Parts: sequence; C-alpha cells; structure tokens
Amino acid sequence: MAAAAAALSPFLYLDPNQRQHFHIHLNPTKTPPFLSSRNPLLSLQRLHQCNCRCSFPSSSPNSVTPSQYYSFLDDPFRGSRFLSNEELEKLKALESFVYLQELESGSLWVRVMRNEEMDLTAGLLAESFAESMLMPLGYGALLRFLVKQYLIERRAVMPHAVTLVGFYRDKGGEKGNELAGTVEVCFDKRGANASPPTPIPPKNSPYICNMTVTKQLRRRGIGWHLLKASEELLSQMASTKEVYLHCRMIDEAPFNMYIKAGYNVVQTDSVLILLTLQRRKHLMCKKLPVYNSLYESDMSDSGEELLS
Repeated sequence: MAAAAAALSPFLYLDPNQRQHFHIHLNPTKTPPFLSSRNPLLSLQRLHQCNCRCSFPSSSPNSVTPSQYYSFLDDPFRGSRFLSNEELEKLKALESFVYLQELESGSLWVRVMRNEEMDLTAGLLAESFAESMLMPLGYGALLRFLVKQYLIERRAVMPHAVTLVGFYRDKGGEKGNELAGTVEVCFDKRGANASPPTPIPPKNSPYICNMTVTKQLRRRGIGWHLLKASEELLSQMASTKEVYLHCRMIDEAPFNMYIKAGYNVVQTDSVLILLTLQRRKHLMCKKLPVYNSLYESDMSDSGEELLS
C-alpha cells in the first residue's frame, strides 16, 4: 500500500443468505490528496492503525417518501457538462424507470437514486462497508462522508452510469417506505470506473457493482431483485448486451446465485494478487436479451401522439 493513502473502490457481492458481501479493491496512487474529489474513497486501513477519529454530520433517517416527479436535469450534482440530444433522452428515460416486485412479505420498487436520497444511500453503503471490514463504530461518520463524495462523483457521469435504490413497504404498511438496498450500474465506457478491480472487464461493456441490502431486510429476495432491476435497465439502455460483475472466490453463496442468474466465469485472478493483500476474484459475464431502448420507446410514443 502507498505510504500516504490508497484510492478505494468498494464492491459488494450479494449473498443470497446474508444479502451483503463486500470486496475492497486498493489502487495505490503516487501522490493522492487526503480528500480528493477524484479519489473520494481513501484507504481506511492506515487510519485504523493511527486510531483516527473524525466527526461529520450524521446520516438521514431510515424512512423516506419518494416524490411523484423528479427531473435529473435540475439535479445540483449533475454538473454543467453539455449533454447531447441522445444523453438528454436517456436522462428522461431514467427519470421514468421503475422496477416493481411483489414479495411474500411486502412490495419492492427500484428506481434511480435522487438527490435528497444521497445521504441515506451513503449511510447504507458505509454501514455495510464497516460491517464487512469489522471496523469500529467511530469510523461510521468518516465512511459516510467518503462514500458520499464517491456518489457525487459518479452522479456527474449520468446518464452513462447510475445508482439505483430500492424501497420496501411491508404488507401491513406500518413502517412506511424503507430504503431496502442499492446497486450501481455502468452502461458504457464513459460511465466506467477509472480504477476497476481485477480481472479488468471491458471498459465499454455494462458493469454491475456496489450492491447491498439493508441489514434488517435481508433474506427476503431483495438482493436478487436489485440484480434483476439492474439487468432490466441495462437491457433497455446499454448498446452492448454483455454485462460483467465480480465475485470473490471465497463467496460461495453469491457465486451460486450469479450462476443461477445466468452468469459465467470468464477470467479469474492470478494467485499473485494475494501479494497485494486482496482476495482472488472471478470476473463473470452474462449476455442480456435485446429490447428496444427506453428513450427510443419514449420518442416513438411522442411521434405517435403527434400523428394522432
């Protein structure tokens, strides 16, 4: 690991039993700043050795009521980058995307994360990250801060990559709408992470990562449907239909789930990766069915309305 710090990209691997598995990938940099907007998730291993404690604002409550309408064009984290007509149509398509599923114990719907849900999502990812790394509770606020910086950075590349969030309501409806889980979906090269884990997937291919489920809502099939929602969105938005993800070799349950979902191993880390203090991983791939894209469907519907 580098003397100062190392850039971190967290990758969660779904366990059908526990609904949460993390793999941490370290990418050393020569002169990384302590809090860089380009490398927001920094090595916490060194901080742990130094007994560092930081205080940041706490996360949002665990319940949220999504609004009826949201425009990503008005998102303050989107940045001032010029968008082409195609990108604008894709943004509009993302605004309307929703994956609905009835579970035995309640209802689940998955859509793109909104600005007001970023703190809540960062809190969920940070909690799962700390749990998987056996980190003290004192790191929670720091982790939330770093994860939020990462989410902000990823937000700026929309519509080439998105963070999906799932909300759950039990059949009694007593607890309201709870944040159930999250997953990141990359559509193409412009949305690809700058430092992907090994084995490195094709940069222009869709990629699924950073998946986790709220602890008290695990073992309800939510993780499986986060994966299916990601695939459904990719089938309609990505030009390339071969989607990739990583799974650690030691994670037998997630591996079996991915195999059941139709993923196959295309490459595996060399044993030499152990010298970098990383777990060996499988790179897995699945060919998705071809659908008409969401934004093409929207344009075609608009044309039909004009003709009628």
